[in-house]
Amino acid sequence: MNAPRYARFEVETIRFLEELAANNNREWFKEHKARYEEQVLDVALRFIQSMHDPLHDIAPRFVAQATRVGGSLMRVYRDTRFSKNKLPYKTNIGIQFRHEMAKDVHSPGYYVHIAPGDVFVGVGMWRPDSGSLRAIRERIVAKPAEWQRASRDKAFRRNFELGGESLTRPPRGFDKDHEFIEDIKRKSFLGVRNLSADAPLKSGFQKTVESSFSTAEPFMRFLCKSAGVPF
Repeated sequence: MNAPRYARFEVETIRFLEELAANNNREWFKEHKARYEEQVLDVALRFIQSMHDPLHDIAPRFVAQATRVGGSLMRVYRDTRFSKNKLPYKTNIGIQFRHEMAKDVHSPGYYVHIAPGDVFVGVGMWRPDSGSLRAIRERIVAKPAEWQRASRDKAFRRNFELGGESLTRPPRGFDKDHEFIEDIKRKSFLGVRNLSADAPLKSGFQKTVESSFSTAEPFMRFLCKSAGVPF
């Protein structure tokens, strides 16, 4: 798949997502599936393909895979088996550039989220498994200066805010008075950068994504070391 050096999204892409939110049912989606494939799927895959080389330069162990199934583009179909929300489709574009050794979405990754009125890029680990979570916390305790550099780096904090759910109390076995106890209490280790609603439509969108990802190197390197995988 050939792609321009810098890709962006289209007005029709956002419009389709808006219409899907208003008509989130299988009958409507079936009727408009050709539009989905042209205006959302193909556009997202072109963006992923255009990120392949720059992502390799930024973080060579992370993968931009522009395939319809099993690649960087997350499925439009919601898993409703254990959810009270039975709406069948996601109304956003979710793109995750995972580590080459990743098993699932809970591994280290770079993320792009596009929905009407809600656009952001993210980096880090979302709800890592208990072993990985403990390893991150233990590394923060063992390497506080390294965590300081990774999470408080000026370029990183200029682009990202740490987010995600946290425990109300310190996890068992960790000092409640540790200087980074608020970070140790985190259940996810995420950096999030919110962008304007029209950012994906601008010619500089991909440059913004690339530059944001670049500033996250110390943070992502710390998490990869914690997870025991090369950065």
